Amino acid sequence: MKFLLQMLTWWNNQSLGTQLFTWRNGVLVGEDDQGNKFYTDKAGEKRWVIFNGEIEASRIEPDWHGWLHHTFDNTPVKDPLKHKAWEKPHHENLTGTDAAYHPPGSMFAPKPAVMQDYESWQPEG
Repeated sequence: MKFLLQMLTWWNNQSLGTQLFTWRNGVLVGEDDQGNKFYTDKAGEKRWVIFNGEIEASRIEPDWHGWLHHTFDNTPVKDPLKHKAWEKPHHENLTGTDAAYHPPGSMFAPKPAVMQDYESWQPEG
């Protein structure tokens, strides 16, 4: 079943074409904390990522994102970025998921079981 999904869809990890291209031309240069694998071609011109699980661009850490887009020449494995003490760890964008942030008062925010400051109108009679 996995082979069939891989052959017919691109959103379930990598397509068959990407797998063949990676097998023939790819050189593994590193892996991030989430298990995403980063490749370059033998000439070092093309760079790509094979996601571990769901394909979501926000799952790539800023270090690897900079390398993928040729902002940095060296991979974070060879030349890690210096992080400040106040920087928070990277996490994926949760917009549109059940874990998304909803501020108080939002219509999507969890409602308390009993509303204390509101009394609904009841018709007389």
